[in-house]
Amino acid sequence: MNLVKNNLALKLKRIARYAVVLIAISNLTPITTAEDANAQTCRVALGRNAEGHKCYMEVYEYDFVSHKPCFPGGDTKLVEFINNNRRYPDAAYKAGIQGKVTCSFVVHANGSVSHIKVVKSVETSLNQEAMRILSLMPEWEPGRIGERPVPVRVIWSVPFRI
Repeated sequence: MNLVKNNLALKLKRIARYAVVLIAISNLTPITTAEDANAQTCRVALGRNAEGHKCYMEVYEYDFVSHKPCFPGGDTKLVEFINNNRRYPDAAYKAGIQGKVTCSFVVHANGSVSHIKVVKSVETSLNQEAMRILSLMPEWEPGRIGERPVPVRVIWSVPFRI
């Protein structure tokens, strides 16, 4: 009988922990307007909390916000920024490795950029260089739903050509 009570108590504790995580996630980006209801969101992994549970941040998808986040000066300036900061890794260059590393990142409501990750890999050194370049970016003009700035996931490719 004690074993059954202990198992039940453990299961209830797990359920309570998951409920707390789900409530926390649902409170990150509340849907408050009719425009919000049409916007698609996704979850970006933040890592694990002290108890070892995965934590996520809810962000809006790029194509579903009324005003897209914008690099200072627009896409042309972003390409120029990448070209000016790109350092082709020597070993990859000598081996003739080339391609586009596709990354995702979050542009927060304050314009800061974080959570850069490789979505489509080419080669380890090129992947690392793409993430390094994107981590150097200045603050963006944030995405908006109506007039409210919101966090938005952006996907961008960094080309490496010999």
